[in-house]
Parts: sequence; C-alpha cells; structure tokens
Amino acid sequence: MSQENRKISPVIHGRSSSVNMAKIRVTFCTDLEKSVIMSNFERRGWIQVGPDDEWNFYWSFTQNCRSIFSIESGYRMNDNQMINHFPNHYELSRKDLLVKNIKRYRKELEREGNPLAEKTEVSLPNGQVAPRYLHLDFIPITYVLPADYNMFVEEYRKSPQSTWIMKPCGKSQGAGIFLINKLSKLKKWSREAKTPFHPQFSSKESYVISRYIDNPLLIGGKKFDLRLYVLVTSFRPLKAYLFQHGFCRFCTVKYDTSVTELDNMYVHLTNVSVQKHGGDYNSLHGGKMSIQNFRLYLEGTRGRNVTEKLFAEMQWLIVHSLKAVAPVMANDRHCFECYGYDIIIDNGLKPWLVEVNASPSLQSTTHNDRILKYKLIDNIVSVVVPPDGIPDARWNKIPDADALGDFELLIDEELMEKEDINSRFNKYHRYK
Repeated sequence: MSQENRKISPVIHGRSSSVNMAKIRVTFCTDLEKSVIMSNFERRGWIQVGPDDEWNFYWSFTQNCRSIFSIESGYRMNDNQMINHFPNHYELSRKDLLVKNIKRYRKELEREGNPLAEKTEVSLPNGQVAPRYLHLDFIPITYVLPADYNMFVEEYRKSPQSTWIMKPCGKSQGAGIFLINKLSKLKKWSREAKTPFHPQFSSKESYVISRYIDNPLLIGGKKFDLRLYVLVTSFRPLKAYLFQHGFCRFCTVKYDTSVTELDNMYVHLTNVSVQKHGGDYNSLHGGKMSIQNFRLYLEGTRGRNVTEKLFAEMQWLIVHSLKAVAPVMANDRHCFECYGYDIIIDNGLKPWLVEVNASPSLQSTTHNDRILKYKLIDNIVSVVVPPDGIPDARWNKIPDADALGDFELLIDEELMEKEDINSRFNKYHRYK
C-alpha cells in the first residue's frame, strides 16, 4: 500500500471517502453476521470477503482467532491486517484465570512493598478477625474447584451461614450456575455430577466458587448488575478506553434471600439470556437501564459526591484488572479487544468485579440496544484504525480526541511515560 495513496486520502476518523476507496480497497470478514457489524463496515465503504481471502479487518469468534494464531496454522498476518481478539484473551475472560492473575498481581505488589497491597483487619460473623486487602479487594473471595477445595472448606467454616455461587469456568450466559448455602449441597452435587471432584480431572471441567454478594444495591426491589464496555488496544504498554454508554441489567423477580428462592435464577442472575425466558420479562426495555439514568438515580438518592466516587472506583477496578493480566498477555500489534465487564454494586456502594467477557453480546434486544451497539462498533473502529481509515498494525494506536467518539481514556502508559519524561526534562531545564 503506497504512502502516496495514504497522503491524498480525504478522510475523517477512519471513515474513508468514496474517492479514497476507489484507489484503496479495504476488505473485512466476520464470523458474526450481525447488522450492527455489517452496516458499520459497509458504511465505511469496506468490502466483505471470506476468511480464506485477503482481508484487512477480521471481526472473529474467539476460537477462530486462536486457530489463526496457533503454530499449526502457519498463518502470518501482514502490516495491514487487524483482528478483534488477543491470542490468549482468556487470561482475563476465563473465570479461573482472572482470579489466578489478580491473586498473583496482589502478591507481587505485596512483595514490592507497594502501598496498593496494604491490608486491613475485618470482623467475621463468627467473631474471628481476618486480613483483607484495603484497595485490591474488588473481587469476591473465590476458589477454583477442585484444586482449592480444602481452602474453600476452611473459609466456609468461618462463616457457615454464608451463600456461595458456583460457576463453570468455561461457560457463559448463566449456563451451569447455581447457589449453595450448605457444604452438604456441594458434596451432593459432586456425587451426582457427571464428573465428580477429583484432582486428576481436566481443567476444562473446573468451577469457580465465590462468596455471593448477598447485599446487592436494589432498585425497585430488584437486583441488577452493570455491563461496561472496555476497549484495549495494547497490553504493553497498556492502553484502554471505557465506553460511556453501558447499562444496568435487571432481574425480573424481586430480590429474596430466603432458602426457598435459592434455586430461582430469575431472582439471582441478571443475564438477559436467563431473564428473557421469565414470565415477567419486558421486551420493550429488555430489563435494562442506561448508565446515564443510573447515574441520575444515584445522584438523586445518594448525592453527587458519592456517585462520583463509585464511578471512579469502577474505573480503578477495571484498570487494575487489566494490569493484573498485562504481563501474561500475548501482546500482538495486530490485535485489539472489546471486553464486556460485569460489575455488581453492593448496598454500601462498593463495586465488585463479577466477570469479564471476551465476546460481549452484539444481539440487539431493544431499539436502544441496537443504537448503543452500532455506536460501540463505529467508535471501536475509529479508535483502532489510523486516521486515514486503512488498518495498519504499525500505527502507534494513539487516536486524537475527536476519534474517541464516546470512549474515554482509562489509561495509556505510553502517553504517561512521555508526559513523565517531558516533566523531568522541563524540571531539569528550569533549574539549570
């Protein structure tokens, strides 16, 4: 692709004009035939091709991305190709690996004597005192089963009245999730499961068991969580952006902590894939509230300062979850990723990271949903593609302010480093 063609391209934020497209043919392929993707790419004048053809931009399923990067495939991407997943995205999105990476991150900061790893003492229901991280306590206490079974039992016995939530590590959309409040229930499940707990069984069959957030913030008596979209364009240096149009996902049935409702997933799980099958599901609003309306509700009920603090804590949580996985991520320059963060807020307005999705749903359940997801895809492309609209892995991925659209910068370690160098340079010359 010649530099001459690049220079004469009259474009705005990655949207190539028809003049430019006559000279330069940008091709895309996608495994998801979703209208929010297709219409976005076609509006830019991009031409659809198959995955076996020469493509510039690939919006792929996670498994197809992994096969492209596998050694066996022998595939090598050129400079004008980009793909929407990092090769080992699962370090953040697989439940057991997310927990493992965050625990490792805490320990590393602790060894360094970093104040972020400071601990405090908390009182347990049984009167015992236990250490907890003061700043890095943003995921519920979690164990991977069967490997951590003995540690889980030890923790469980400290608070035998507590409720725990079991999730299969490799599944999504609420599949295979259940709650327990007695150790006997876990043992019964283990006996009846097709693959009972055994140290030798495959990690693919492992589960995470987490302390259930049983004091969630409720609106209208119903439990909800937040879905936030986070775009990562690089892990080393870390560059991440937060989309400003997330939403709350509500349960259709009022929250109830009684034992009789423990198995009622319409009370406990906010996943739309679960709730849409309930008799009280409203297809007009899809059980969703925009993040903007949620912020207004909080400001009206709790005050602006408290609301600002909560939103700042959610951003802090996201940044440190990304820092936790950054050292182990395969940071390929051809890659970017839009993660779906699921966060629950308790009634003390403390945010908890529940899980991270590498393929957040692009299914539009409502009209507002479609508008949001169209804008999300449009803004993603404007951020990851250079200003001339032609995918280029050599680009430094520092978009200008206008190209960000509705994304806001969470962290850019490259810019921070430059600012630090400039600051030290100016300070040196000021006193010279």
